[in-house]
Amino acid sequence: MVGGYGTVGAELARLAAPSWPLLLTGRTVARGEALAEETGARVERWDLTGPEPFRAGVRAVAGVVNDPDDRVLRAAIRGGVPYVDITRWTARLQRAATVAALRGPTAPVLLSSAWMGGVSSLVAAALAEELGGAETVDIAVRWDLKDRAGADSVEFMDRLGLDYEVTEGGQRRTVMPLSDVRRVRIGPHPTKVARIDTPEQFTLPLALGTATATTRIGFSSAASTSSLLAVKRLGFFRWGRGERFTSARRALLYAPGEGGTARLRIDVTHGGRSRTATVTDDAGQAHLTAVGAMLALRRVLGTDGAGAPRGVLFPEMTPVPARVPDLLAEYGVQLESGTA
Repeated sequence: MVGGYGTVGAELARLAAPSWPLLLTGRTVARGEALAEETGARVERWDLTGPEPFRAGVRAVAGVVNDPDDRVLRAAIRGGVPYVDITRWTARLQRAATVAALRGPTAPVLLSSAWMGGVSSLVAAALAEELGGAETVDIAVRWDLKDRAGADSVEFMDRLGLDYEVTEGGQRRTVMPLSDVRRVRIGPHPTKVARIDTPEQFTLPLALGTATATTRIGFSSAASTSSLLAVKRLGFFRWGRGERFTSARRALLYAPGEGGTARLRIDVTHGGRSRTATVTDDAGQAHLTAVGAMLALRRVLGTDGAGAPRGVLFPEMTPVPARVPDLLAEYGVQLESGTA
């Protein structure tokens, strides 16, 4: 596990420790020592910003920290080791998929950076299985500002000044972040949500043939959502780009609390029918992301009820979509589904 003792990494380590022996890596070994003792893991230093090579005899590699130069990806491919990554925004996922495809990996490469470690895509695949396809997928996220969060969890704030491509009606078009505001009921909460750039909007049309894929985000505080939209209207995310304003951008949302509830809603339509599902994790966003990463590890290792895959893949390419509700339930994640 690269970045194995951050906020999400620690959650994943606790989930994975009963199944496999773990090696946790990061820049500061001392930060991982308590978690290593708790989980029975080893901990070693690997600074992804440095030139030093790193080698280890492992069964799989999970990237839970940003890998901007694809060092972890390249090392896993070079070693013929199954690889899972949950950290990439869309452009970096596109590059990683290209790098992996050109290198012809002999072990699976699962790029599971869709929302919450690929959970959004897994649920979309499960609903698509019920309907026989997925013409449209709409995902609405409720971000709980009271929840625990790592510093990288609000990295998407750095992308709010950049237009991005989506697929709508089978055509590619460019949209603005925080546009197309809607009010959606996510669990018991009516939530104002707006567009955000997430990888599943790129991968769902490729993997499921989705003609329209949209992800929007809103916050547990209506005032925070309104403030963010107001700042966007003032053009802050355009003129406030670059490293100079990074701390100011992230401070708009990064105020981690003691714990909250992770919720998202997925709506899928196909052939005139529709299905909706609400995902709830009372253990919070970091835990739900770790569950996504855990299911990704099980996929590349072939321990999720199907054989291990080959090549480059995305979470919605699961061969066992009907098992997704049960797989989530194993880790305490609730999935309520019905007609939209």
